[in-house]
Amino acid sequence: MALDVPDILFEDVWFSYNCSPAVRGASFTVPPREFLAIIGPNGGGKTTLLKLTLGLYRPQRGRVRVFGVEPRRASHLLGYVPQNSNFSLDFPVTALDVVLMGRLRSSKGFYEREDKIKAQEALEEIGMGEYEFIRMGELSQGQRQRVLIARALVSEPKMLLLDEPTASVDVEAQGVLYDKLRELNKMITIVVVSHDVSVISSYATAVACVNGTVYYHSSNEIKPEMVKLAYGSCPVEIIAHGFPHRVLARHEGKDNVNV
Repeated sequence: MALDVPDILFEDVWFSYNCSPAVRGASFTVPPREFLAIIGPNGGGKTTLLKLTLGLYRPQRGRVRVFGVEPRRASHLLGYVPQNSNFSLDFPVTALDVVLMGRLRSSKGFYEREDKIKAQEALEEIGMGEYEFIRMGELSQGQRQRVLIARALVSEPKMLLLDEPTASVDVEAQGVLYDKLRELNKMITIVVVSHDVSVISSYATAVACVNGTVYYHSSNEIKPEMVKLAYGSCPVEIIAHGFPHRVLARHEGKDNVNV
């Protein structure tokens, strides 16, 4: 890819559910190897923004480009970790089995030796190599999340997108998971949907506040005015996580801002 082509481009993007706008006039760019945190209230459009990037939704107005092309044409370059995994913990599937599922796109309908090697390498990369033969139901929530990240990584993506990866994960496991993401960010772009503002100050290099409109900042610095614009009011639990002291420039009343 050309150096001047952003990894993600949104230009005046609109998307609605049953005539109810979820994303309104979003315009921003994400450069290579960014660690972008997407924050905002429930129902504010965070997951919609992610699915527009993945090509799972098409904008009703405007355009989205990923690595310079339509998202669906770039799908083989994207790794995705959804908020909810659709498998039963009672099903006797191991961590290695789950990661191998990420090789289906590149396999010929069956797994080869190279697929298993790649899956083992992905588990090692995320710090779960010793658990490859452990059933998913026997792992902690944080460990299962790391396995799902390994499944997304095994296809060797150039961008990793995660929807609330630390939901239902304890604080210690959250730190381990985000430390791994920061290591991966040295090589690929990371996009994380999160309700936890404290993630921004420690890991993100940019932040998009989403509440129908999108406030994009090429910085991880934040101030209460920004959170108020995105959330309407500042939830107590956000402050309790450790509100950072660094600040962002004001939005100045604009819907979509690149700072």
